[in-house]
Amino acid sequence: MQTDFLVIGSGIAGLTFALKAAQQFPDKKVLIVTKTQADETNTKYAQGGIAGVTDFEKDSFDKHIEDTLIAGDGLCNKAVVEIVVKEGVDRIREIIEWGARFDKEADGDYKLGKEGGHSEFRILHHKDVTGREMERALLDALNTYKNIEIIKHCFVVDLITQHHLGFLVTKSTPDIECYGVYVLNRETNQIEKILANITLLATGGNGQVYRSTTNPYIATGDGVAMVYRAKGRIENMEFIQFHPTALYEPGVRGQSFLITEAVRGDGGILRNKNGEAFMERYDSRKDLAPRDIVARAIDSEMKITGTEHVYLDVRHIPLEKFTEHFPNIYDKCRSIGIDVTKHLIPVAPAAHYSCGGIKTDEWGRTSINNLYAAGECASTGLHGANRLASNSLLEAMVFSHRSFMDATQKIQTRSLSPVTPTIPDWNATGTTQPKEMILITQSLKEVQQIMSDYVGIVRTNTRLARALKRLDLLWEETESLYQTTTLSPQLCELRNMITTSYLIVKCANFREESRGLHFNTDYPQKSELVQNIVL
Repeated sequence: MQTDFLVIGSGIAGLTFALKAAQQFPDKKVLIVTKTQADETNTKYAQGGIAGVTDFEKDSFDKHIEDTLIAGDGLCNKAVVEIVVKEGVDRIREIIEWGARFDKEADGDYKLGKEGGHSEFRILHHKDVTGREMERALLDALNTYKNIEIIKHCFVVDLITQHHLGFLVTKSTPDIECYGVYVLNRETNQIEKILANITLLATGGNGQVYRSTTNPYIATGDGVAMVYRAKGRIENMEFIQFHPTALYEPGVRGQSFLITEAVRGDGGILRNKNGEAFMERYDSRKDLAPRDIVARAIDSEMKITGTEHVYLDVRHIPLEKFTEHFPNIYDKCRSIGIDVTKHLIPVAPAAHYSCGGIKTDEWGRTSINNLYAAGECASTGLHGANRLASNSLLEAMVFSHRSFMDATQKIQTRSLSPVTPTIPDWNATGTTQPKEMILITQSLKEVQQIMSDYVGIVRTNTRLARALKRLDLLWEETESLYQTTTLSPQLCELRNMITTSYLIVKCANFREESRGLHFNTDYPQKSELVQNIVL
């Protein structure tokens, strides 16, 4: 199969790029590949909203830029921050034109929320399901273009580069090129190749490497792992953001239900098991401090009191207001017997967002030619050591637009014809069906256990060393399976999760300081000498 534009992933970054490409080039083919349903993405589960300066009487670009830089704890690329904040307003207008319905006041002005780290009310939202609404609008818009095809239930195995043409490719190889991807067609169980002039990775996050995460089950770090195997550059993987308030449900592992930060923006108060509002002991901004501070504070309270969670108190918020702003959260709490007017909501931190990822420049270009990355899988320089709440959807739209603008310059001159005959088919000679799936499922649980216990909110050198040793063993066992058994999505995901976990630990080992989301008790202070960690 051949296409002009290949998009891996169907979240807001991938769909925005695909829609723009289809509009600009009606005679060219745009192909979107997703490993499940088109709307099963990290975007879908984004509750709080999208940050953008729309009220210029009270807010300003400078304020949004400053808030982002403060949250990023000295590691943001200021030029990129300015690009995203200033260009983001146009991208918000764009998605509104495509049909996204953000909540409005009675007078027609948009309702603006405030979240941790923001100095002003600037969060546009649709109830507490903003991401789902934006995903809906984009998918509806895509359906009007005949030159877009979406292939569902198709797992991308690897990027195709000169390595597959028989050349030795290392990280120092100049001009590594991406020719497309090998995919596992889940309907035929065959490995097929898709060749493309331009490829965009929009594969989302990696929260599933942890035991508890707000991410869906598809968030297994696939894009980051593929680029690393293809000898592309990865950076700052140690900065994993733990959302402070995931709903605590005993025995639930995998995907946790998110209690958006906007609940605290509307007045929700964190309390420990003794009923004490504890955030004032940790930060003057109390419950609206940046996420890294709130998550560490909750972790500290849980350890002090010996509990597995703290509480979010919303009893003082009028029920009519709560149900209007957070109907999804209200329904979820009711379904497990929590009456928010009478009961405290049990919450605990859960892995939420990867601030590092595939290193890109200000146009979304990776270190591999003709390969772009946007959304959570990319490291653009916006977030630094800690993402400011509700900046992620904004970043995804800005960099998918910028990637498209740059790709537009290339698409006219790049042709697949010289290399098409030489790309080999996938070679599965000598492989057999796995005899026991337990070898895969148990290893997956071990990865999650290792990362949760040793590479969580608070880290030490000893824990990191243990994690690396155990991941090395899992890598050896899984590579042996990979070489000898027929591929399955489960095996490919496990392989990607191990690689992504290794990158998180390796970057954490190199960062001999505590900064933002990376807190190591062996190096409790920040260092001016440590900058971006690039692998």
